Amino acid sequence: MADVDAHGALSADELRDAWPILSVDERFEGFRLLTRAEAEDYFFTLSTRDQADIIGSLPPAERRTWMRILPPDDAADVVQELPKEREALLGVLDEATRKEVQALLAYAEDEAGGLMSPRYARLRPNVTVDEAISYLRKQARERLETVYYAYVIDADQKLVGVVSVSDLFAASPQKTVQDVMSTDVITVRPEADQEQVGQLFAQHGLLAIPVVDADGRMKGIVTVDDIVDVVEEEATEDIQKLGGMEALDKPYFQNSYLQMIKKRAGWLCILFVSEMLTSNALTFFQTELERAIVLSIFIPLIISSGGNSGSQATTLIIRAMALGEIKLRDWFRVMRRELITGLALGVILGIIGFVRVSLWPNAAHLYTEHFLLLALTIGTSLVFVVLWGTFMGSMLPFALRRVGLDPANSSAPFVATLVDVSGLIIYFMAASSILHGTLL
Repeated sequence: MADVDAHGALSADELRDAWPILSVDERFEGFRLLTRAEAEDYFFTLSTRDQADIIGSLPPAERRTWMRILPPDDAADVVQELPKEREALLGVLDEATRKEVQALLAYAEDEAGGLMSPRYARLRPNVTVDEAISYLRKQARERLETVYYAYVIDADQKLVGVVSVSDLFAASPQKTVQDVMSTDVITVRPEADQEQVGQLFAQHGLLAIPVVDADGRMKGIVTVDDIVDVVEEEATEDIQKLGGMEALDKPYFQNSYLQMIKKRAGWLCILFVSEMLTSNALTFFQTELERAIVLSIFIPLIISSGGNSGSQATTLIIRAMALGEIKLRDWFRVMRRELITGLALGVILGIIGFVRVSLWPNAAHLYTEHFLLLALTIGTSLVFVVLWGTFMGSMLPFALRRVGLDPANSSAPFVATLVDVSGLIIYFMAASSILHGTLL
């Protein structure tokens, strides 16, 4: 636990430094040692999970204060994190906020509707710029999510335009909002996935995106600070899946040993069983190995090269899919590009492998008098194994996306395991063709 000063107070910086290694109880204890002003500022910097842990640890009488300082969208997130406390938490909110939170809870937490805030600056199109600025000053006192943009809505609550505050101040006071607003507005539907929303922020560099229903009625806004957490969450999940495990639901130190084992054991077992196919392949080519034991020396070299090339390809494609750079319809362009790239990479490694064997000191003694043919076998195998690994690594994410699965499930270890077996087959087929009549 961080050091406490002589008056028993703890600074926010000290708590922030110690936070990652503290248990939930220790975090709550440290939070209670902060001054009220520091505690409130620090509370807003916490993740939803941590905010929920703090509120869940508070006595019922104190929850009211902390729940009421949260914006509706953040309050809804906390309620979703504490489903058993749902009614109790909703009960401490004022009536207006409770209705806003209940409306947000109707949407999934990974949809735009679950991320949006119903509190945004709004204007009518027919008011003057001077009236609009005066009205925005009044709205700003209501803890709006952002005042960078004001959204122009008509009598039916339909979004008709957007205007930045800077444009309002620069415009003539006698002009109407309709004269200075922009009607070219980027919007999302409430059911839009959070990844799609994140891509829109990245593509257009916006600070907020309005959420509208099928009839164009304004429902709320998603701000860039909300989407930052989403991007981190999605990236973390993809990276963990790429590593060959289930995504963790909590930060590393907040997972118990049992949870860590459960998340990792499943994929390890699948990969282990898959690797058994490698043993079967070696058994199938046992005769060749007995006749030319020297072939076994290069097995790790061959299969690791194929696995590495496959891992590279699948990592690149999954990341490009996550950023929206590649769509499902682009599979043929990607395949053509990766085949050319895989062939070039295979030739490069093949040349290195050929030189490694043929020019190695005492090659004739180490690899028999047919070392040049063996070098040609290694070089040829590397060309085709790397080509195949690149093809598999690039196409597997498309196959998973096509059947509705997360492409991140085509983890690097999984691709490497698939390529191991096929790499052995390619290696021994090349050996059988090139070394026939000599070593085989």
